Amino acid sequence: MSEIIQESGRFEVSPRIGAVSRIMTRPSDARALYVLAHGAGAGMRHRFMEAVAAALATAGIATFRYQFPYVEAGGKRPDAPGILHATVRAANDEAARLAPDLPRVAGGKSLGGRMTSQAQAKERLAGVRGLVLLGFPLHAPGRSGTDRAAHLAEVDVPMCFIQGTRDTLADLGLMKEVTKALGARATLHVVEGGDHSFAVLKRSGRTADEVMEEIRDAAVAWIDRVIS
Repeated sequence: MSEIIQESGRFEVSPRIGAVSRIMTRPSDARALYVLAHGAGAGMRHRFMEAVAAALATAGIATFRYQFPYVEAGGKRPDAPGILHATVRAANDEAARLAPDLPRVAGGKSLGGRMTSQAQAKERLAGVRGLVLLGFPLHAPGRSGTDRAAHLAEVDVPMCFIQGTRDTLADLGLMKEVTKALGARATLHVVEGGDHSFAVLKRSGRTADEVMEEIRDAAVAWIDRVIS
């Protein structure tokens, strides 16, 4: 069994924005690194983020989690996109510095994934082989549309979308249209019964751990294909 080392610290986004916290979780047999951004409502230590990092570590994938500045400051309202994009870039650079030996993918949960894909669309993230997007927030609840996906056409690396069938922020029919339009660059893995947080109803007969194993296996299989 591999040893898993978790180490925390801080890195500077820019002199104007300041520094934010980060956590590196690295198994001794790591073969890739996932730069993982959190969602809008909770930071890098949220139980879902912890569960993703722990699950991936058991499969030989390291994670670099980090805070956006508004969470670091104790706020609830997300920063302006420019600040979020700058944080994504600084996090990717810091991850590369800490683990120069590991091929990298990037992305995150909900807002974190969308900000990563937007940053990638504007200017390619150095060294990133692909994006893993967990619960991509395609639209606001009750407001079906695909405007938030328009920038994905400018992303020139492979993308893996992992989406729940009950996600109120991403109508599955529309997600299928979006990924189909992206062609070979996009892979869509559907978690049956999962909501935006990938929680499933009790009557599904599945536990949260089983759902996390599915998410892990889908992400790991895709990462292995991208880095091979």
